[in-house]
Amino acid sequence: MKIKLTKGAIENPLIRQLERVSGEELKRCYQCGKCSAGCPVTFAMEIPPSQIMRFLQIGMMDDVMKANSMWVCVGCLQCYARCPQSVSVANVLEGLRQLHLRKGEDREQIKDVPFPFLKNAPQQAIVCGFRKFVS
Repeated sequence: MKIKLTKGAIENPLIRQLERVSGEELKRCYQCGKCSAGCPVTFAMEIPPSQIMRFLQIGMMDDVMKANSMWVCVGCLQCYARCPQSVSVANVLEGLRQLHLRKGEDREQIKDVPFPFLKNAPQQAIVCGFRKFVS
């Protein structure tokens, strides 16, 4: 099955907003797969990085937003280091997280975090975690 990149997919207002937020041009990705091959957390993602880029290119934003991939990404930038086109999937996933959180939909609830974890975890880890998961 061949998937053709349609003009309408990139002209989707949500895709354009994602490109502005992330600073990445989605159409630059030509699906070499090096991002997925080098990602240390691909095994835990519902959609691997190279497929995320393709889904976004063809306008399947809803499928990507429903997947856990944007929350699993650790932002190590291995995808960027390996990409021959210098596209950072980590920046795209961070942009997706930002768009999700801007809707006021938190990924995690602060009240659900166990108190012993809050008491013993480093403060920086708690702050970083809440920045990633809470609007």
